[in-house]
Amino acid sequence: MTAARFDYAMVDADNHYYEPHDCFTRHMEAAFADHAVHVVVGDDGLGRLFIGDRPAPWRPVIQYDLIAPPGAGKGLMIGKRKDPQFEDPAAASLIKPYEHPAFVNRDARLALMDEQGIQAAYILPTAAVCLEYNLYQDGPQAAFANLRSFNRWLEDDWGYTYRDRIFAVPLLSLADVDLAVAELERVLALGARAVHLNPGPAYGRSPADPHFDPFWARVQEAGVPVAFHIGYSGYNDTIGVMWGERPNVSLYEQTPLQNFLGLCDRPITDTFAALVLGGLFERFDALKIVSVENGCAWVPGLLHQMDHAALLSRVSTLAEQPSETFARHFYVAPFWEDDGAALARLIGDDHVLLGSDFPHPEGEAVPADFADCLAGLDDGQVRKVMRDNTANLIGLPV
Repeated sequence: MTAARFDYAMVDADNHYYEPHDCFTRHMEAAFADHAVHVVVGDDGLGRLFIGDRPAPWRPVIQYDLIAPPGAGKGLMIGKRKDPQFEDPAAASLIKPYEHPAFVNRDARLALMDEQGIQAAYILPTAAVCLEYNLYQDGPQAAFANLRSFNRWLEDDWGYTYRDRIFAVPLLSLADVDLAVAELERVLALGARAVHLNPGPAYGRSPADPHFDPFWARVQEAGVPVAFHIGYSGYNDTIGVMWGERPNVSLYEQTPLQNFLGLCDRPITDTFAALVLGGLFERFDALKIVSVENGCAWVPGLLHQMDHAALLSRVSTLAEQPSETFARHFYVAPFWEDDGAALARLIGDDHVLLGSDFPHPEGEAVPADFADCLAGLDDGQVRKVMRDNTANLIGLPV
């Protein structure tokens, strides 16, 4: 997992930790204890996620206990049949992340980052990014109690600006705009350099609805980017059932059609189209939106479709082509298997980010190898992607 490929240190927009069993319960407010995300350990020794008294359907087993090692899923990502051991709990190749200090401890992670040639990184959850939609089923107050508790655990174990190298990203939601602004203010005061929202509709509204302007105004004032990481957006319960699919299935039970409708590109492209076509950036022209672990194969089609949709509208008040708005406000981390150079030509080389997804199985075991997807870019452009662009978002010297 080490590399000395460049004469500069990388800055990664997509690193992860594996969160422990008490990440939601350690700081849970007593009034919402019955609605807390918690772990129930089964007879097999594996922890199952519950929200209150019901199983969390999307990610039933917490990855802190068992997962494939970094890079193990790369064959799956390029369309090859996956190793039958990839998700078999009895497979000898699987690891227990809690036995690997760099995956669960920030000081051990810094030591590994030194070996990998990484100066700094945004670091995000593994299980927690898949839970917001299901948290809302208990109402916005309970949802935010869980998010506040999780963020306080995050402050304990990782920190928003730990040694100016580890920049953990707190979880926010638009389930309630007042609660969103309050938690935003709290994490900003503690040094957060980015915040996270889940892709998908904002509980009956577009995230670009003026109802949410107090949130976006404060984000713009703070100058921090908003990250959208792949997660669960509830499409199995809405769009999927319209096509005869079962709701509330886990990631491992999804049919190919469910993957198409609600996992691959649909939630993130719907969300970004809503932000652009809803005129959010005409009201807040300094916002920065980061797409993490969503790949980039969808970008050309989205730009074309948004431009066409605006052209066809008889009531559009947009001042510029949506594709131009996207290229100014959005920063995209391609998958390692994508054509990152083509993305740079499309939206500009200063808006493409290194996103290694380390230490996840579908990511890069050696983060520096992400540069392979940038073939065709010159050394200066590669440096932008592998270091400078994310450093600029964080606020680090370049």
